[in-house]
Amino acid sequence: MLIAHDLEVRAGARLLLGAASFQVSAGDKIGMVGRNGAGKTTTMRILAGEALPAAGTVRRSGRIGYLPQDPRESDLTTTVRSRILSARGIDGIFERLRRYESTMAKSDGSALEAAMASYSRAEAELVAAGGYAAASDAARIAANLALPERVLDQQLHELSGGQRRRVELARILYSRSDTLLLDEPTNHLDADSVVWLRDFLKSYTGGVMMISHDTSLIEDVVTKVFHLDATRAVLDIYSMGWKLYLAQREADEKRRKRERASAERKAAALLAQSDKLHAKATKAVAAQNMARRAERLLASTKAAGPAEKVAAISLPDPAPSGKTPLVARGLSKSYGSLEVFTDVDLAIDRGSRVVVLGLNGAGKTTLLRLLMNLEPADTGEVIPGHGLKLGYFAQEHDMLDMSATVQQNMMAAAPDLDETQARRVLGSFLFTGDDDAKPAHVLSGGEKTRLALATLVVSRANVLLLDEPTNNLDPASRAEVLRAIHDYKGAIVLVTHDEGAVRALEPERVLVLPDGVEDLWSESYAGLVSLA
Repeated sequence: MLIAHDLEVRAGARLLLGAASFQVSAGDKIGMVGRNGAGKTTTMRILAGEALPAAGTVRRSGRIGYLPQDPRESDLTTTVRSRILSARGIDGIFERLRRYESTMAKSDGSALEAAMASYSRAEAELVAAGGYAAASDAARIAANLALPERVLDQQLHELSGGQRRRVELARILYSRSDTLLLDEPTNHLDADSVVWLRDFLKSYTGGVMMISHDTSLIEDVVTKVFHLDATRAVLDIYSMGWKLYLAQREADEKRRKRERASAERKAAALLAQSDKLHAKATKAVAAQNMARRAERLLASTKAAGPAEKVAAISLPDPAPSGKTPLVARGLSKSYGSLEVFTDVDLAIDRGSRVVVLGLNGAGKTTLLRLLMNLEPADTGEVIPGHGLKLGYFAQEHDMLDMSATVQQNMMAAAPDLDETQARRVLGSFLFTGDDDAKPAHVLSGGEKTRLALATLVVSRANVLLLDEPTNNLDPASRAEVLRAIHDYKGAIVLVTHDEGAVRALEPERVLVLPDGVEDLWSESYAGLVSLA
C-alpha cells in the first residue's frame, strides 16, 4: 500500500502538484493522466522513493515494483535470465548452486561433505522462494513479452534498447510486488504482448498505478483515474472507469467555468459598489470590505487556464545532397552467438521514404545504429553520398547528453546557434523559463522526446533515421509529429510500432528484417506494423 499525505511536487520553482492526499491499495487499478510536462513521471518517481517531494510524506508498506520510462541497468554483462530472477533474489541462489556443483565435482572427503551441505541449504532456500517452478514462471512472463528462451542466456548489452526495456518490465511483473508503479509499460511491446499485459494487470491482486498514452489499455484495465491538472496544480481523483471519467471530467470543466463566471460577475458588482463608496469619506471602511469580499470570491475559483499548448514541431529544410545520399551494402551483425541479420543492402535516394519492419529483436534499431556509424557492422559497409547530413532520433534518447542541460544539448546539436536562437526553438517545443537550465536526466519521457526532436530541427539533416519517434507523447503532440513527418522534404528511414506514423510517412519502400528483403510498399504490409 502507498499513502501520500499533503504531497507537494515542484520542478524548480514551478508548482506541479499542491497538497495532494491519496492512497494506492490492494486491488486498485489506477491510471494517472495529464498532459506532457504536467508532472506525472516526477510524481511517480516520488511515490517509488526515487525522488523527494517538495513537501508532504509518502508512506510505503509491502514491496514496490517500479518501471521507469527509461530504465538504466548499470551491469550490462548480466544475463536476461539473471536480471529477471533478481527481482525475487533467486539469481543469487542459482549462482551459489552452480558454484557448489562445481566444488562437489572436484572435491572429496570433508570438502565434498561441506559442499554438499551448502548445496542442500541453497536448494532449501530455492524451494522456499518457489523452487524451479519460479524460474519457469520467469521464462513464461518473458516469453509473453516477446523474449523467447534463446534470449534468456544473452547478456543485456547484446540486446536492443526495446528488448532491454521489456526485460525490465518482465522483472517488475515477476517480482510479486504488493504495488506496481508502471510508467509507459506498453513502450516497445508488440500487439500480442499488449493483449497479454492487459490481462495480467486486470487479474493482478496487488495495487497498480500506471501512466500510459495507450488509451485502450487504460480503458480496459483502470477502475480509478487520477487526473493531474497542470493549470490548477491539483490531483483530481475519479473513482470510476475511463469512459465515465471522460464524461465526468467534461462536466466538471463546464461546472468550474460556470462557477468562475458567476464569481467574476459578483466580484465586478462588488468592486463597482466599492468604487462608488470610496467617493464618500464616511464609507471608506465599507468600500474596503467590499473590495476584500470581491478578492475572496475570485480566489475561491481558479480562472479558466489557457488552452493547453502543443509543441509546434516542424522538421528542418534538408540541406542539398546528391541523388543517393546514403548506401549500405552487405551489412551483417551478430552479438556473441546470436546472429541478428546478414547481408542487408539498402540505398536511400534523395527524398525517399522507407519503413523498416520486423519482429522485436530482428535488428531494426541495430540497423539504424549501423547507418549512423554508432557501432561497426561485422561485414559490409555504409557509404555516405555527396552532401549527406544524417539526423538520428534514438528510441532510448541515446543522442542526448543526460548530464547536460536542455540548452546545452541544443547548442551541441547546432554549434552555430546563438543562445537567443536556441531559446526560440526550445520555446516552440514548450521549453520555457527555467526549463532551459534543467539537466536532461530529470525530464519526463515526453519531454526527452520533444528535446530530441528539437535537436533535429536545427540539424538541417537531409536523411532522418527515426526510431519510434511517437513514444511517450500525448495525443496532441503525437499528431504534431505525424504532421511533421508527412511534410518533411528530405529522406526518412522509419522504425515504428505506430500505424499512424507509417500512414503519415506514406512509404515508397519497405525493408523486412532479419532477412533483409526489400519491396515496394503496399497495404498488405500495414498489418505487420503493430506486430513488429
